[in-house]
Amino acid sequence: MDYKMPKEEILSLIAKQKEYFPSSELRDPKNRVAVLKELYQNIVDMQEEIFAALKADLNKSEVESYMAEVGIVLSEISYMIRHCRKFAKIKRVRTPIAQFTSKSYKLPCPYGSVLIISPWNYPFMLSLDPLVDAIAAGNSVVLKPSETSPHVSDVIAKLISKTFKQELAFVVRGGRDEVSYLLDQQFDYIFFTGSTRVGKIVMQKAAEHFTPVTLEMGGKSPCIVDETANIKLAAKRIVFGKFLNSGQTCVAPDYLYCHRSIKDELIHEIKRQIVLQYSVDPVGNDSYPRMISQKQFDGVAGLICNDKILFGGKTNSAKLKIEPTLVDASFEDEIMQTEIFGPVLPVVTFENVDEVITRVNNGGKPLALYIFSSNKENQEKITKYCEFGGGCINDTIIHIATSNMGFGGLRESGIGSYHGKAGFDSFTHYKSIVDKKTWLDLPMRYQPHTKIKYSLIKKFLK
Repeated sequence: MDYKMPKEEILSLIAKQKEYFPSSELRDPKNRVAVLKELYQNIVDMQEEIFAALKADLNKSEVESYMAEVGIVLSEISYMIRHCRKFAKIKRVRTPIAQFTSKSYKLPCPYGSVLIISPWNYPFMLSLDPLVDAIAAGNSVVLKPSETSPHVSDVIAKLISKTFKQELAFVVRGGRDEVSYLLDQQFDYIFFTGSTRVGKIVMQKAAEHFTPVTLEMGGKSPCIVDETANIKLAAKRIVFGKFLNSGQTCVAPDYLYCHRSIKDELIHEIKRQIVLQYSVDPVGNDSYPRMISQKQFDGVAGLICNDKILFGGKTNSAKLKIEPTLVDASFEDEIMQTEIFGPVLPVVTFENVDEVITRVNNGGKPLALYIFSSNKENQEKITKYCEFGGGCINDTIIHIATSNMGFGGLRESGIGSYHGKAGFDSFTHYKSIVDKKTWLDLPMRYQPHTKIKYSLIKKFLK
C-alpha cells in the first residue's frame, strides 16, 4: 500500500512520455475513443474494489460512492466517447476580406504531458474526471492521487496500469516529497484540485516553466435562503448538499445565510431533515462518512462552540465522526473566517438582498453559491451581482454533476474549468492557422507604401 516510486523512475517515465508523445496513438481521436471505452469497462469490472476502497478511506456507502464518484466518472467517459471526435475536428472560421484567397481555421492539439494532482475528499472522481478530459484531448497523463486516501490510490494505480501503457498514463504515489519533485519537472500542463494554500505553490512552480494551469480550489460558499423560499424543500436539499461526504465537499454550502424572518422555521426543518436522512444517531450510522484523518477531525471539531450549538455537536474521535451540526454565528466568529470542510453549518441572518450581495462579495470569490427563493428579482440580482464560480437556484451542488457545463472557480477559488467540452478545451491548445493561396498576391501590404496602397489598407481594415 502507498508504494513510493523512486525519483529516478519517475523522471525516466516522464521522459519516456515526452519522447513518445509526437507519435502517440492518441493523436488519432478514434484511438482516444477506444481507450476510453476500455477505461469505462475496467471501472465497471472493478466497481466492488473501488467501493471497498472508498469505504476503507472515508466510510462511504456504496450508494454514495456510486452517486458522487463512480457514476459521475462513467458519465464523463460516456460523454467524451460520444463527443471527442467532433471536438477534435478542425474548426473553420470566417476569413477577413483583407486575407482574400485564404481559409482560416483552428486546429485542436493536445498540450503533451499533463500532470494531474488530485485530493482526498472525492479521491476517485477528482482523479479520474480530469484524466478522462485530458485523454479525450489526446494528452499523456502523470496522475498524483492523495496519500491521505491510500486505499483509493492503490485501486486507481491498478486501474490505470490495467488500462494504459505507461507512455500514455501512469500513477505516482507518495506524499509531499513526490508532489514537490513532480512540480520541479517541466510538464506541458498542470491540473490541480485542492486547497488555496497549495494552489499558490502549484502556480508559483508552474510559472517557473511558463506552464499553463487549471486550479480547482474552494472557499466559503454561501447558501442564501430568503423569505419567499419553499422552506421544507430548501431544508431537504441543504441537508443533502451540506452533509454529503460528511461535509468534505469543495462545493458544499459553507454557511447558511437566511432572512431573519424565516430563521426559526428553517432551522426546525433542517433539524427534521438531518434525522430523516441520517437517523437520530448519525455518529453511530454505519453509512455516514467519517472525517478523512485525525487532523481533519480535530480541525473541524475545534470550530464548534458549545454555547452556540443549535443542533448536534456530538463527536467520536475514535471513529473520526462528527454529527451534522448547526451553530448560531456572526461574521466576526472564528468559524466564519475559514472554509469549514466538515459537517458543521453556521447560521447567519440578513434583512435585505443588498446586504447579502455586499457581505458575499466582501468575503472573496467562493467556488459555489446557492439561493433558495421564489422571488425572480432576488434570484437574478444575487446570481448577477455576487461573484462566485457556479451554483444553483433552489438546490445545492448538482451543478457539478453535468458534462454540459464547465465547472470551476475564479481567483482564490480557482482558475479555469473542466467537465465536458470545457474539460476538452482546458487540455487543448487551439492553433490558429491561415492557409493562403498562391495564385493571387495583393501588393498593398508591401513596401514602398504609397498613398494608393494606404487608401486601400484603410478600406479593408476598419
